[in-house]
Amino acid sequence: MTRPPIRIVLADDERMVRTALRAILSAEAGLGVVGEAATGAEAVSVVRETVPDVVLMDVRMPGVDGIRATEQILATVTEPPRVVVVTTFENDSYVYDALRAGAAGFLLKRADADTLVRAVRLVAHSDTLLFPSAVRTLAAEHARANPAPPPWVARLTEREGAVLRLMATGLTNAEIAARMAVGPATVKTHVASVLAKTGSRDRTQAVIRAYDAGFTGPAT
Repeated sequence: MTRPPIRIVLADDERMVRTALRAILSAEAGLGVVGEAATGAEAVSVVRETVPDVVLMDVRMPGVDGIRATEQILATVTEPPRVVVVTTFENDSYVYDALRAGAAGFLLKRADADTLVRAVRLVAHSDTLLFPSAVRTLAAEHARANPAPPPWVARLTEREGAVLRLMATGLTNAEIAARMAVGPATVKTHVASVLAKTGSRDRTQAVIRAYDAGFTGPAT
């Protein structure tokens, strides 16, 4: 059965950037740009109107920035899209704040066309992290120092904790299953429990919360 096209919204205050992104994405089978926004506030409205699967969100925009727009979208849209933050600098503290707010990953503006298309497909359909090594680097630079463990840490079982640490390395469910010598269905169950106990929308947010809690780290 053929999957429906991935619906994409582009949010960037630079028209040339949006035009370039639209040209690249619209040329790919299975991808379709359904809306554009020049500000964070406009992005929220466009998402509500078009119901996309993925939003490419510039992190720095006038007025409502990409972080606040991400928060508003995830808090107010019934079936929120996956938000990918687009940034110029991968070590930007804004990026980590956006991941804390619920963004599913981030993409550098200098990324080539193949990387862009692959990232959109990955975040729409995959169970892995988007650029996990870069996320780990951000965590090392921006995670809170010596945090008090949140209540969810004590609620995780030993097996769930092991799954969360492997999630943080960017492994998919199938790869985690192979590493732990269990079935993929078992890992899927553990991942669902981890998301519920950490109060996370997806595995990226769970991993960010694990970093913030000091539960795992870039070298774990």
